[in-house]
Amino acid sequence: MLTLTRKIGESVCIGDDIKIVVKEVKGKQVRLGIIAPREVYVCREELYDRIHKANLGAADTNVNILDSISGLFGNTPGQKGGDSHEN
Repeated sequence: MLTLTRKIGESVCIGDDIKIVVKEVKGKQVRLGIIAPREVYVCREELYDRIHKANLGAADTNVNILDSISGLFGNTPGQKGGDSHEN
């Protein structure tokens, strides 16, 4: 880990496209400004962790759960039974 000391108004550059500027220091809090391309996702770590955990949970969806609730949404093509109107 690289540790730097910066004063208000000073910045840190990451590569050619990202700049982090110290905007304000108030007590134990530091306010940062981040200049980055739109395609670079920037968020607080605790939010990133929640999104990551939710994505992992969605990827691990149990197929049996999907099978058990499929009847709630009607029949899928090729499935027998249900409200077919055949003569």
